[in-house]
Amino acid sequence: MKIVQNTGGIAQTNSYLIADESTGLAVIFDAPNSTVKPLLDEAKKNGWDVIGLWLTHGHFDHIADHAEVIAAFPQAKVLIHRLDEPMLRRPISSFFSLPFTIQPRAADAFLDDGQELQIGSLRVNVIHTPGHAPGHVMFYFPDKKILIGGDLIIMGAIGRTDLPGSDARQINPSIRRVLQLPLDTTLLPGHGEASTLSDEIAGNPYVRQAMLGR
Repeated sequence: MKIVQNTGGIAQTNSYLIADESTGLAVIFDAPNSTVKPLLDEAKKNGWDVIGLWLTHGHFDHIADHAEVIAAFPQAKVLIHRLDEPMLRRPISSFFSLPFTIQPRAADAFLDDGQELQIGSLRVNVIHTPGHAPGHVMFYFPDKKILIGGDLIIMGAIGRTDLPGSDARQINPSIRRVLQLPLDTTLLPGHGEASTLSDEIAGNPYVRQAMLGR
């Protein structure tokens, strides 16, 4: 398993390339603006076939460069939860005018809670974690204890719940659900640095509050 990260775009969003080196298959997770090209170049350099762009949710800073991924790997499938596909079909920012245009498109297929996906020999479980966005999902690699986390838990904080489609009532139950995973799981968030679930329990006051059921 090989993980390559790049961070960029106007919201300093993380994008990840995860490859199964034994089969040469790979997936891009999230596509911030002006960020995915180094990951695509790395895939081509290593001869990896990018089979998908799997989106944690539909906010503009996570989907902006979807067209660049598909231009480089036309057979790659764009996956998103059905509740967030409207943002992929009509990609805008609710706060300010974007200095770039995001091409609208439909999903190739939908992600569902409990779904098991494969990247070659790598198993990936989909966990629906609404709150920050209605269709927010996380991707868990159970054999590696790695979690692609999107914007549920980020930078010692949690994702915003004051955005259109967000629901503050849902985010704490989503956090509690994720904390049922092994606490030594590595969390690769949508923004900021990697941590572990145990690190977040120890140092993230929002996670601690969620654990108390508030």
